[in-house]
Amino acid sequence: MKLGIDTLLENREMRRQLAGRRVALLGHPASVTKNCCHSLDALMECPEIRVASAFGPQHGMRGDKQDNMIESEDYMDPRHHIPVFSLYGEVRYPTDTMMATFDVLLIDLQDIGTRIYTYVTTLAYMLEACARHQKSLWVLDRPNPAGRPIEGTILEEGWESFIGVGPLIMRHGMTLGELARWFVAVKHLDLDVQIIPMTDYQPDAAPGYGWPLHELPWVNPSPNASSLNMARCFSGTVLFEGTTLSEGRGTTTSLEVIGAPDLDFDVVLKRMETLQPQWLKGCFIRRCAFEPTFQKHAGKLCAGIQIHTDHHAYRHEQFQPYRLAAMLLKSIRLEYPEYPIWHTLPYEYETEKLAIDLLSGGTFLREWVDDAASEPADFDVRLRRDEQAWAQLRQPYVLY
Repeated sequence: MKLGIDTLLENREMRRQLAGRRVALLGHPASVTKNCCHSLDALMECPEIRVASAFGPQHGMRGDKQDNMIESEDYMDPRHHIPVFSLYGEVRYPTDTMMATFDVLLIDLQDIGTRIYTYVTTLAYMLEACARHQKSLWVLDRPNPAGRPIEGTILEEGWESFIGVGPLIMRHGMTLGELARWFVAVKHLDLDVQIIPMTDYQPDAAPGYGWPLHELPWVNPSPNASSLNMARCFSGTVLFEGTTLSEGRGTTTSLEVIGAPDLDFDVVLKRMETLQPQWLKGCFIRRCAFEPTFQKHAGKLCAGIQIHTDHHAYRHEQFQPYRLAAMLLKSIRLEYPEYPIWHTLPYEYETEKLAIDLLSGGTFLREWVDDAASEPADFDVRLRRDEQAWAQLRQPYVLY
């Protein structure tokens, strides 16, 4: 398999198209070539390409910020002496001054296949900005480690935010290049956009099912995206960022473990298995304990679970992390009716709406969890409707 960045570096004709034009790179720590060279460093070594500036998304070009809502500053790259602009600092949408520094923007971001991952929003913002400023944009495509499966609900109108830039489903099953094609169509953008595709990418092939195991090293695209297992679980476990439970931030297995110091997970798991055992298939769910060093429940021993997909019993098509997470929330509500599940703190610069509603793209999930009379079948009907709709909507933009 060959990445978009490696195709560009090896294709003389593609490089010639950039000759004489000011180039910018939007990248992050996982923007690396097949040989693990950072894309910015590799591009700087190409004599035909003049890199004039660079952009970093949330967590920074070099991965300098650990947590959410921790901003990065603009700076001058100490090695290459070009400006690196932050798209998660004073601004999240590029300014006219930033846009004036380049003629062609190369986007080389490793996504992990979930709507709320903010690199998707940054992609959409840069597509809009390049259309407005008549700049060219190339997406150097990369794998979706969560693969092709679709799950969740489509973002409802009126719930757009920095973690929900358009009517995407939670687990979308597309690469960033494919998403760019979709955004251009949905937003009716008029710009010169090119997708530099991967070659020999097989998103349905075992054992990686989206991630080419033994071909690419795993480089954290964000500080808490520390494994393929995390990427597979993320479209479910990310919901717990909107709760009072720990999603494992402050541990070495963020967004793979869920827990709290005051819940009995033996009881919760038994309820989950009673309610809808089908939603727990395809993975191992292991009882565990952990103590976060920062963020929620820092310094307290939390009982909880860890979700495992990196083993012989993993079943890619059966694994349903969104349903699994929803069932965990529902079971907690049924076993602990008065437990304060939903946190009310600001989340990704939103202060009026609940974080769980921003994450899930509407109020449906929260209302289903809180309604004692609601059943798994009620939840499943809504999800299946949106999943079938998204399967049709994405089809014209799929490249692999």
